[in-house]
Amino acid sequence: MYRGRLERDLSLWVGKGLIGQETAAKLLTEYDSRPASFRLGRVLMALAAVLLAAAVLLVVASNWDAIPRLVRVGAILALIWAVHIAAASMFARGATTAASGLLVIGAMSFGGAISLVGQMYHLSGDEQTVMYLWFAIATVSAILFRSGAVVVVAGFLSWASFAVYLENNDTHWIGFDPWMAPVMAVITVALVRYTGAERARHLAYLLLIGWLAWLYTLYEEIAVALAFAIGGMAVFALTALPHPRIASLVRSAGAAPAFYSLLIAVIGLLLLHIEIEQGWRLVVLGVATLAAAVLAIALQGRDNGAVRYLAYTTFAAEMLYLASVTVGSILGTSSLFLFSGLVVALVAWIVIRLERRFSREARV
Repeated sequence: MYRGRLERDLSLWVGKGLIGQETAAKLLTEYDSRPASFRLGRVLMALAAVLLAAAVLLVVASNWDAIPRLVRVGAILALIWAVHIAAASMFARGATTAASGLLVIGAMSFGGAISLVGQMYHLSGDEQTVMYLWFAIATVSAILFRSGAVVVVAGFLSWASFAVYLENNDTHWIGFDPWMAPVMAVITVALVRYTGAERARHLAYLLLIGWLAWLYTLYEEIAVALAFAIGGMAVFALTALPHPRIASLVRSAGAAPAFYSLLIAVIGLLLLHIEIEQGWRLVVLGVATLAAAVLAIALQGRDNGAVRYLAYTTFAAEMLYLASVTVGSILGTSSLFLFSGLVVALVAWIVIRLERRFSREARV
């Protein structure tokens, strides 16, 4: 898809005399020489690794009653060593896809080994401790092999650890364990920056959002929702600051920080709408929501498509909501639909003007 757009743009630039035909051909050749972000073989290898790892875990779960304890422990330890040695050999030969698949099997097998040893020797501990240890081992493996595939495994393990905590504690806040979810998210982001596994960062951001949503279920108060809205917009504003260090850090992280921080702010505003249903506070909240959407478009709308569409959606939804609360209660349903249509037309006009402005700024 992107290659087609790039080829059309290059043809347009050549037609306008901005670049030569030879330069356009070199640019297209350079793009074609890059490794593809999607490879069917890589996906199939990852699926095979997950299936084989699941087979190992199921065999461990069966308890191997007919096999002596030492043989069981030796077998799974031998498997772990074998797959890591084979992965190191594959990396040395440049077979990164196969090596990544082996590392996934190794990371998953660690969990089976921990469970097996605890099961056989009745060691003290609980599921939560197992998840922490499993995540720590996956982290070490990702660092040693600089493997993005293992970072993805670590990201899912952080989710699993948080789920185990919620299940075992009936979603209540108990002790220090609830803080481990954001700590694991930060570790996952650090691993992403170290290994270059860019897509894995979404697992960390979504875990943070899930953790914040859980916090609201514990303290369903306006103050918490307001903290989400203000905190999210503050972080979003930081992503748009022109300060060299902040700007370079944000650019290296892609579009995700701005989008997810704005998403947290939007979630906070939504929760505030649930808490505030009428009166002057609703008017203030509506104006603040519209202002937040416009600010997001002004700061990041041109360069960040995800932020732009989230802000457009928020703006349009708020306009329709205000129309339903005010006009709908006064003039009736038919008038509401008429007014809503006019509102949508107004939003469309604003969007078109903004898109034209972004296009002009991009050409400057």
